[in-house]
Amino acid sequence: MIRYAAEDGPDLLSAGARERRNDLPSTARTRLLVYWAADRSSAEDYLSRAILRPYVEFLREVNVAPDRVHRRGQCPFCGGLPWIAARREGSIMEGARRMLGCALCGGEWLFGRILCPACFEEDPDKLPSFQSDKHPSVRIEACETCHRYVKSLDLSEDARPIPEVDDLVSISMDLWATDQGFTRIEPGLAGL
Repeated sequence: MIRYAAEDGPDLLSAGARERRNDLPSTARTRLLVYWAADRSSAEDYLSRAILRPYVEFLREVNVAPDRVHRRGQCPFCGGLPWIAARREGSIMEGARRMLGCALCGGEWLFGRILCPACFEEDPDKLPSFQSDKHPSVRIEACETCHRYVKSLDLSEDARPIPEVDDLVSISMDLWATDQGFTRIEPGLAGL
């Protein structure tokens, strides 16, 4: 993973991977353990997440929960942060359900539609969402209290969008959100 990112990743990711390419095994292990144990609301280490993801996906597949702290707003299986949300069709009375997608294990969990996954703000006036005509099924679900956001895909009418693909295709929305002073709760595949 480090070699691939160093050789073929975007400039910033490539530079970070080149720095880590010659780490001693003990240093590489320590980096992963620091990421694993971090309070994920403040730590950001895209490379460690990418390295650990296949391992944690396998744990989810065999239903062996990792020994990690699970905080509210984080994945109930592995404690990872949400990198994306999906709105799926629900009953007539409940409307579309919001599912958060875990950046670490790839799992999904149900989360309240009018609730910030980062700070748990629940005042609808402080939870704006932004859309673009260019990407009608994608929206930025922001929080004016903590200035964080999650990108959300509408799968309630069309289930064909693929989160990884649609996240990359709509990267202009992340750039716009960043310009507006918002930070993504957990970076997507492009590192934004």
